[in-house]
Amino acid sequence: MSAQPLSRRPVLRSVLSLAALAQLPRAPALASSSLVATPRQTAGPFYPTRFPDDVDNDLVIVTGRSQPAQGQVTHLAGRVLDIAGLPIRGAQVEIWQCDVNGRYHHVESSWQTQRIDENFQGYGRTVTQDDGSYRFRTIRPVPYSGRTPHIHVAVAGAGIERFITQMYLAGEPMNERDPVFGQIRDEPARQSVLVALEPADGRELGARFDIVLG
Repeated sequence: MSAQPLSRRPVLRSVLSLAALAQLPRAPALASSSLVATPRQTAGPFYPTRFPDDVDNDLVIVTGRSQPAQGQVTHLAGRVLDIAGLPIRGAQVEIWQCDVNGRYHHVESSWQTQRIDENFQGYGRTVTQDDGSYRFRTIRPVPYSGRTPHIHVAVAGAGIERFITQMYLAGEPMNERDPVFGQIRDEPARQSVLVALEPADGRELGARFDIVLG
């Protein structure tokens, strides 16, 4: 797969959205002794077996469809850093998650009984900027059978062993019963994959998730 600049969506260039995201707390570049490496987690069985025609960083609008995805729009932004706090530029960042009905897209889905939201992209990718930053426009993650709300995240690039983790919502009651989140025993590591959702633009939300590759 080749990563391409992903900037055609006008909504991603919205001054209001970018300004709102800029207000979210930004993790400073710290000494390596202060940073916590983001824990690796499983890709699960739902990584796409085929990729959609539309693979940009806006999962809310699918090219060729007139309606946006169902769900609460969420702007996910962050930086990819090494353990010394230095930004990693030019890395490919992928995310995938279920739609508002708990359905994953682009996988074998005969067992999934809920109706799929055809207006949700389900998978996206982008490339980090010089400061290591990335951003996506997606929906607030929702639970499905046996899992707390989460978003899968993968990072790859030159000199980077493919890294996969999952992002969770801070304060979500289902977290403590989730079998995957529960595999993280170290408390600082647990905190590193929990994000707070903040108002970002009217009824939309913002989330900051910095990824530290150890």
